[in-house]
Amino acid sequence: MLMTLIQKEIQHHLLSVRFVALLLMCLLLIPLTLSINYRKYNQNLVDYQEAAKLTNIEETTMNPKTPLEPEIEVSKLFLKPTPLSVFANGLGEALPSYLGMTRNGITQGPPALVSASLSYLLGHLDFLFIVGTVFSLLALLFTFDAVAGEREAGTLRITLANSLPRDLFLWSKLIGGYVVFVVPFLVSLLFGLLLLVWQGFPLGEPDIFPRVLTLTLVSLLYIAVFFAIGTVISTHLDNSKTALIVAFTVWVFAVLITPRVGFLAAKFIAPTRTLQSVYMEKTAMWDDFNAEIDKKKMKVIMELPLDEHGNLIIAGENAKRVDECTKPLEAEYRSKFQDYANKLDQDYKRETQRQEQVGETLSRITPTASLIYLATNLTETGKLKRNSYYQAADRYYDALDEDLFSKVEDHISIRTYTPEDTVTVTQPPRVETTTLGETFRQSVADVLLLCFFAVALTTVAFLKFFRSDV
Repeated sequence: MLMTLIQKEIQHHLLSVRFVALLLMCLLLIPLTLSINYRKYNQNLVDYQEAAKLTNIEETTMNPKTPLEPEIEVSKLFLKPTPLSVFANGLGEALPSYLGMTRNGITQGPPALVSASLSYLLGHLDFLFIVGTVFSLLALLFTFDAVAGEREAGTLRITLANSLPRDLFLWSKLIGGYVVFVVPFLVSLLFGLLLLVWQGFPLGEPDIFPRVLTLTLVSLLYIAVFFAIGTVISTHLDNSKTALIVAFTVWVFAVLITPRVGFLAAKFIAPTRTLQSVYMEKTAMWDDFNAEIDKKKMKVIMELPLDEHGNLIIAGENAKRVDECTKPLEAEYRSKFQDYANKLDQDYKRETQRQEQVGETLSRITPTASLIYLATNLTETGKLKRNSYYQAADRYYDALDEDLFSKVEDHISIRTYTPEDTVTVTQPPRVETTTLGETFRQSVADVLLLCFFAVALTTVAFLKFFRSDV
């Protein structure tokens, strides 16, 4: 009996206008979007390779005894674009294109969106946007009148007057509509993947295919959540027009408003400073330390004996004496600066992490936020990739500080350059890629939330339908 009802529901949807709209959306949007974004990725990859080639060489050498301004970028760590960005742009264009290594700390290069700021105003069109925004609305349009339409037309009373269990009737509505919905979606996605492979996309690589497959399963789960939302609305209302208005209102709040409101509220709940303000504070502190050292150095110079003509000459033994007095002061102030800089960095990271955690927690009220977090982590364009990028920069900076920055002498009078003092500055390390297993471990909350939404909302729909009077 269930299969008969499902076949009837499928036939009903296949003959509807909404199925034609779904088919056109799938056939046009998914393959076209994937193809365009792959060309965009190739251009970003060329830009990355050219920038890295011009800035970083295989190996360079520097002498710590030569003057080195605190703001000079000794090296740069570039962010390499990922092929999976064709599915979800994520933070790819918002992150700094590179992180520069200076004595005062890590500076941020301009983000990629600077070169296309006008197009950025219009938003991104990628697979994640299509699933999260377009298909969620279509899923509600498929289900808003599943029960309300039957009740309004009077056919629900006639259907349930027979010996038909209510659970079978509702399951047929859900399964039949879902099958009609996901088949065009999967076929168009398959066509889009074939188009990508034809253009050179490395789908067969062991780290890419499992992520694409997982992203597909997550998208199907997300669509199921909105089918459950539409069914809940349909079982609670008697009029299909009212159900349509309510469904659209729920979609606006669930997809467009609530995920963004969470982070806006977090800025008031847990305010924080900007990274640029932290860097400027470090620079000001370094300038203050240099001024103090110069002041004490001048005091030492003024105490030096004059020559027979009454002139003060800083050379020979006098220069050695000045350097001997200056080196301990420089070491002391360098240690103070490092402690101060570490405290600033720790405070900034603690503030930003707290603000971000508050924003994430509030935004996860809706399934759309969970989809975005999970999908961007799977495509290596989300929070995990950003954290790996900054952690790689921190490790690289620590290595440069140990090999070069900590050995720079600013206030000595006599500079002797020997080959033994030369330091080799190697090419920046690669940003580590999070494994699929680690991605799941970090995103388990989002997976569980999507499953919870699907199960809980479906249960609510069935309980309401069982208790409703037809």
